[in-house]
Amino acid sequence: MADADPRKTLVLTGASRGIGHATVKRFSGEGWRVITCSRQAFADNCPWPSGPEDHIKVDLSDPEDVGQAVAEIRHRLEAEGGQLDALVNNAAISPKLEGGARMNSIETPMHVWRDVFQVNFFAPIMLARGLFKELARAKGSVVNVSSIVGSRVHPFAGTAYATSKAALGSLTREMAADFGPHGIRVNAIAPGEIDTAILSPGTEKIVETIPLRRLGSTAEVADIIFFLCSGQASYVTGSEIHINGGQHV
Repeated sequence: MADADPRKTLVLTGASRGIGHATVKRFSGEGWRVITCSRQAFADNCPWPSGPEDHIKVDLSDPEDVGQAVAEIRHRLEAEGGQLDALVNNAAISPKLEGGARMNSIETPMHVWRDVFQVNFFAPIMLARGLFKELARAKGSVVNVSSIVGSRVHPFAGTAYATSKAALGSLTREMAADFGPHGIRVNAIAPGEIDTAILSPGTEKIVETIPLRRLGSTAEVADIIFFLCSGQASYVTGSEIHINGGQHV
């Protein structure tokens, strides 16, 4: 009798809320092992099995901490034969001024630019490079979570956040070209206005201009992430999928 297929494994950053939380539930529901990474310790009320032992607390704004997290992830993957089926770079920061005001390109302090790019841009490539061998063994998939603001000025998203997401979109293409010969697919998603706890006041005005006239749900985003990591997307790489109800048209 042939052995059953081994359980697939996902590494996900920014797992504690919003899109990340929905993604954990989506993959766990399909029987995947999910190794979650976030700044917070594991929350006891999280609904997926094996949560505490598969959670890594990491500060993505600290390159040394990212390096330590990579070593810990590789150690935990040894039981899976050193294979990683998917890496989803979801964590991001979007600093605001007092009162939630947008940080523009004239006034944003340089240390804020550096912190934002470290979390939103450098951490994804550090993780993908650090876990390259494990991804290659599994012919795995990388999904970078970009944003609609990577291609247009947004009334709420700050300049550092927007430009980091634009850079992540470009990085996705470069990674697809470089990782593809090793059997690793790399894609990005660009969500628009998604119904999460971090929506800014005034979002309802934007919704009036979206062709579908509603916010997206975190579950709808998680479905696309799962598709990109599944065999159904086996010939899709270097793509960026817009998830915005037609807001980009």
